[in-house]
Amino acid sequence: MSLKREDPRINRVCDYINQNLDSELTLDQLSGVASLSKYHFHRLFTVFTGVSVVRFIQLMRLKRASFRLAFEQEQRIIDIAYEAGFDSPEAFSRAFKRIIGQSPTGFRASPEWPQWHSKFQFDMPSGGTLKMNVEIMNFAETPVALVEHKGPREQVLNAVGQFIAWRKETGLSPVKTSQTFGVPYNDPNTSAPEDFRFDVCGSFDGEVPENGYGVKSGVIPGGRCAVVRHRGSHDNIDESIYYLYRTWLPDSGEELRDYPCFFQYLNFINEVDECDLLTDIYLPLK
Repeated sequence: MSLKREDPRINRVCDYINQNLDSELTLDQLSGVASLSKYHFHRLFTVFTGVSVVRFIQLMRLKRASFRLAFEQEQRIIDIAYEAGFDSPEAFSRAFKRIIGQSPTGFRASPEWPQWHSKFQFDMPSGGTLKMNVEIMNFAETPVALVEHKGPREQVLNAVGQFIAWRKETGLSPVKTSQTFGVPYNDPNTSAPEDFRFDVCGSFDGEVPENGYGVKSGVIPGGRCAVVRHRGSHDNIDESIYYLYRTWLPDSGEELRDYPCFFQYLNFINEVDECDLLTDIYLPLK
């Protein structure tokens, strides 16, 4: 039996796991989702992703827990442990430290994002050949508050944490009523890590008051843009970006404007399952 990277059976299972992290997930159940014999399913899943299905489930639960720890300071560690399927905070702490490399308390205080990223470097379903709906629209000039990150891509979440902390402390640019954007000024796959720049932004009218988080005023310029919606993990958003540049743009007859592509985050990892994340990618046009 041959296995393709975009095998829809394994893709279905990964989506099912991410949508049911709070449920008991058995080999019989997951092999049924894949429509595969359980005797073959486990091997195929490991060949496809590089990890066992049990390991994958644990990693996905710990990944969600790590976002809770870093960005939801009001959540108690014991509650995060139970949500992740552990019987006690002690068992959660041991597993978290063994896999992530920091204790939950230490990660909450100062997450080591580059090390964290390395724990999730395994193949994920690509969903097959991309067929994406691209629309052209006029984006209105948007004043923003922003935190500028410069350095390795894996450390962008430090800037995200700063921006979230500023939002919560000041009540300015509230997440429920303002728009949230990301602006990558270069391609992290081709830039030197120290040269990568990424702005974390929230719509905000007026001047940003002086603060200790490094948040300042900025603007995302208005103009024509090609827009495509990326569904799922931000880890594979490059696929959608490259689709715009490599597949759509050459046949579109359009020319690029002198501003980088940018993202609008329509929901957040602490609100929905990772597979249900929605991100609009804007490609500025003349």
